[in-house]
Amino acid sequence: MAHVALKDENSHGIVSLLQTFPDTARCLVSLAEHMLRRETPGLSMAEREIIAGYVSRLGQCEYCDLSHSRVGEAMLGRPGLVEAAVCDPDSPDLRPVLKALLPIAAKVQRDPKSVSAADVARARTAGASDQEIHDTVLIAAAFCMFNRYVDGLDTSRPADPSEYDEGVERTIERGYVEVLEELLSGETNPESK
Repeated sequence: MAHVALKDENSHGIVSLLQTFPDTARCLVSLAEHMLRRETPGLSMAEREIIAGYVSRLGQCEYCDLSHSRVGEAMLGRPGLVEAAVCDPDSPDLRPVLKALLPIAAKVQRDPKSVSAADVARARTAGASDQEIHDTVLIAAAFCMFNRYVDGLDTSRPADPSEYDEGVERTIERGYVEVLEELLSGETNPESK
Protein backbone atom coordinates (compact mmCIF):
# COMPACT_ATOMS: atom_id res chain seq x y z
CA MET A 1 0.00 0.00 0.00
CA ALA A 2 1.33 3.44 -0.93
CA HIS A 3 2.50 5.85 1.75
CA VAL A 4 -0.16 8.37 0.69
CA ALA A 5 -3.87 7.99 -0.04
CA LEU A 6 -4.37 7.52 -3.77
CA LYS A 7 -7.38 8.47 -5.84
CA ASP A 8 -7.44 5.05 -7.51
CA GLU A 9 -5.89 2.20 -5.53
CA ASN A 10 -6.05 0.03 -8.66
CA SER A 11 -3.58 2.25 -10.55
CA HIS A 12 0.12 1.58 -10.39
CA GLY A 13 3.40 3.50 -10.26
CA ILE A 14 3.49 7.08 -11.36
CA VAL A 15 0.02 6.78 -12.91
CA SER A 16 -1.49 6.52 -9.43
CA LEU A 17 0.39 9.65 -8.34
CA LEU A 18 -0.51 11.58 -11.50
CA GLN A 19 -4.20 10.87 -10.93
CA THR A 20 -4.03 11.90 -7.28
CA PHE A 21 -1.91 15.04 -7.69
CA PRO A 22 -2.91 16.60 -11.04
CA ASP A 23 -1.10 19.93 -10.55
CA THR A 24 2.17 18.12 -9.93
CA ALA A 25 1.30 15.69 -12.72
CA ARG A 26 1.08 18.42 -15.35
CA CYS A 27 4.52 19.78 -14.42
CA LEU A 28 6.19 16.37 -14.37
CA VAL A 29 4.54 15.20 -17.57
CA SER A 30 5.49 18.41 -19.38
CA LEU A 31 9.10 17.77 -18.37
CA ALA A 32 8.91 14.15 -19.54
CA GLU A 33 7.35 15.24 -22.85
CA HIS A 34 10.10 17.80 -23.38
CA MET A 35 12.92 15.40 -22.55
CA LEU A 36 11.63 12.30 -24.29
CA ARG A 37 9.40 13.39 -27.16
CA ARG A 38 10.82 16.52 -28.76
CA GLU A 39 12.46 16.25 -32.13
CA THR A 40 16.13 17.21 -32.12
CA PRO A 41 19.06 16.19 -34.24
CA GLY A 42 20.90 13.33 -32.60
CA LEU A 43 19.05 11.14 -30.11
CA SER A 44 15.82 9.66 -31.37
CA MET A 45 12.73 9.48 -29.19
CA ALA A 46 13.36 5.74 -28.88
CA GLU A 47 16.92 6.29 -27.66
CA ARG A 48 15.69 8.83 -25.11
CA GLU A 49 13.24 6.22 -23.80
CA ILE A 50 16.07 3.67 -23.69
CA ILE A 51 18.15 6.06 -21.56
CA ALA A 52 15.17 6.56 -19.22
CA GLY A 53 14.63 2.80 -18.94
CA TYR A 54 18.35 2.13 -18.49
CA VAL A 55 18.69 4.65 -15.65
CA SER A 56 15.53 3.27 -14.05
CA ARG A 57 16.89 -0.28 -14.30
CA LEU A 58 20.11 0.82 -12.60
CA GLY A 59 18.02 2.58 -9.93
CA GLN A 60 15.98 -0.59 -9.45
CA CYS A 61 12.70 1.22 -10.14
CA GLU A 62 10.78 -1.58 -11.82
CA TYR A 63 7.80 0.57 -12.76
CA CYS A 64 9.79 3.24 -14.62
CA ASP A 65 12.20 0.67 -16.02
CA LEU A 66 9.55 -1.50 -17.65
CA SER A 67 7.37 1.43 -18.71
CA HIS A 68 10.10 3.31 -20.56
CA SER A 69 12.21 0.36 -21.69
CA ARG A 70 9.22 -1.17 -23.42
CA VAL A 71 8.30 2.09 -25.16
CA GLY A 72 11.86 2.55 -26.48
CA GLU A 73 12.23 -1.09 -27.45
CA ALA A 74 8.88 -1.04 -29.26
CA MET A 75 9.86 2.11 -31.16
CA LEU A 76 13.06 0.41 -32.29
CA GLY A 77 11.47 -3.01 -32.75
CA ARG A 78 14.17 -4.43 -30.43
CA PRO A 79 12.74 -6.18 -27.34
CA GLY A 80 15.32 -6.79 -24.63
CA LEU A 81 17.59 -3.93 -25.70
CA VAL A 82 17.78 -2.35 -22.24
CA GLU A 83 18.66 -5.68 -20.64
CA ALA A 84 21.38 -6.14 -23.28
CA ALA A 85 22.75 -2.67 -22.49
CA VAL A 86 22.77 -3.31 -18.73
CA CYS A 87 24.48 -6.69 -19.15
CA ASP A 88 26.91 -5.49 -21.82
CA PRO A 89 27.38 -1.73 -22.24
CA ASP A 90 29.41 -2.48 -25.39
CA SER A 91 26.49 -4.43 -26.85
CA PRO A 92 26.61 -4.50 -30.65
CA ASP A 93 22.85 -3.85 -30.52
CA LEU A 94 23.49 -0.22 -29.58
CA ARG A 95 24.39 2.65 -31.88
CA PRO A 96 27.99 3.80 -31.09
CA VAL A 97 26.91 7.21 -29.81
CA LEU A 98 24.37 5.62 -27.45
CA LYS A 99 27.04 3.20 -26.21
CA ALA A 100 29.18 6.21 -25.31
CA LEU A 101 26.31 8.10 -23.65
CA LEU A 102 24.97 5.28 -21.45
CA PRO A 103 28.07 5.25 -19.19
CA ILE A 104 27.50 8.97 -18.60
CA ALA A 105 23.86 8.26 -17.73
CA ALA A 106 24.98 5.49 -15.37
CA LYS A 107 27.40 7.82 -13.61
CA VAL A 108 24.71 10.48 -13.24
CA GLN A 109 22.50 7.82 -11.65
CA ARG A 110 25.18 6.61 -9.22
CA ASP A 111 27.35 9.66 -8.54
CA PRO A 112 26.94 12.67 -10.85
CA LYS A 113 30.25 14.22 -9.81
CA SER A 114 32.00 11.14 -11.22
CA VAL A 115 31.17 12.15 -14.81
CA SER A 116 34.61 13.05 -16.12
CA ALA A 117 36.05 15.02 -18.99
CA ALA A 118 37.27 11.66 -20.34
CA ASP A 119 33.68 10.32 -20.35
CA VAL A 120 32.52 13.36 -22.30
CA ALA A 121 35.51 13.12 -24.67
CA ARG A 122 34.65 9.45 -25.39
CA ALA A 123 31.09 10.47 -26.16
CA ARG A 124 32.27 13.22 -28.49
CA THR A 125 34.67 10.82 -30.22
CA ALA A 126 31.69 8.51 -30.81
CA GLY A 127 29.87 11.42 -32.45
CA ALA A 128 27.81 12.84 -29.57
CA SER A 129 26.99 16.52 -29.79
CA ASP A 130 26.77 18.91 -26.85
CA GLN A 131 22.97 18.65 -27.17
CA GLU A 132 23.06 14.85 -26.89
CA ILE A 133 25.42 14.98 -23.90
CA HIS A 134 23.19 17.60 -22.26
CA ASP A 135 20.02 15.63 -22.95
CA THR A 136 21.54 12.39 -21.63
CA VAL A 137 22.50 14.04 -18.35
CA LEU A 138 19.10 15.74 -18.08
CA ILE A 139 17.17 12.51 -18.75
CA ALA A 140 19.34 10.57 -16.30
CA ALA A 141 18.97 13.20 -13.57
CA ALA A 142 15.23 13.54 -14.09
CA PHE A 143 14.69 9.79 -14.02
CA CYS A 144 16.55 9.55 -10.74
CA MET A 145 13.87 11.94 -9.46
CA PHE A 146 10.99 10.04 -11.12
CA ASN A 147 12.33 6.73 -9.74
CA ARG A 148 12.57 8.14 -6.24
CA TYR A 149 9.11 9.70 -6.52
CA VAL A 150 7.52 6.39 -7.53
CA ASP A 151 9.45 4.20 -5.09
CA GLY A 152 9.72 6.73 -2.25
CA LEU A 153 5.93 6.79 -2.01
CA ASP A 154 5.83 2.99 -2.32
CA THR A 155 3.45 2.88 -5.26
CA SER A 156 2.38 -0.53 -6.50
CA ARG A 157 3.50 -2.33 -9.63
CA PRO A 158 1.45 -4.58 -11.90
CA ALA A 159 1.62 -8.22 -10.81
CA ASP A 160 1.95 -9.30 -14.43
CA PRO A 161 4.78 -7.61 -16.38
CA SER A 162 2.75 -7.86 -19.58
CA GLU A 163 0.45 -5.18 -18.12
CA TYR A 164 3.15 -2.62 -18.93
CA ASP A 165 2.60 -3.33 -22.60
CA GLU A 166 -0.97 -2.03 -22.52
CA GLY A 167 0.09 1.61 -22.73
CA VAL A 168 3.06 1.31 -25.07
CA GLU A 169 1.23 2.07 -28.33
CA ARG A 170 -0.85 4.85 -26.77
CA THR A 171 2.31 6.50 -25.42
CA ILE A 172 4.10 6.15 -28.75
CA GLU A 173 1.16 7.52 -30.74
CA ARG A 174 -0.02 10.29 -28.42
CA GLY A 175 2.81 11.24 -26.12
CA TYR A 176 2.76 11.91 -22.41
CA VAL A 177 0.79 15.17 -22.25
CA GLU A 178 -2.16 13.91 -24.30
CA VAL A 179 -2.29 10.62 -22.39
CA LEU A 180 -2.22 12.50 -19.08
CA GLU A 181 -5.11 14.75 -20.10
CA GLU A 182 -7.11 11.66 -21.12
CA LEU A 183 -6.26 10.04 -17.80
CA LEU A 184 -7.30 13.08 -15.77
CA SER A 185 -10.53 13.47 -17.70
CA GLY A 186 -11.34 9.78 -17.15
CA GLU A 187 -11.33 8.96 -20.87
CA THR A 188 -8.80 6.15 -20.61
CA ASN A 189 -7.84 3.15 -18.56
CA PRO A 190 -5.24 4.34 -16.01
CA GLU A 191 -2.79 1.62 -16.90
CA SER A 192 -2.85 2.60 -20.57
CA LYS A 193 -0.43 5.46 -19.86
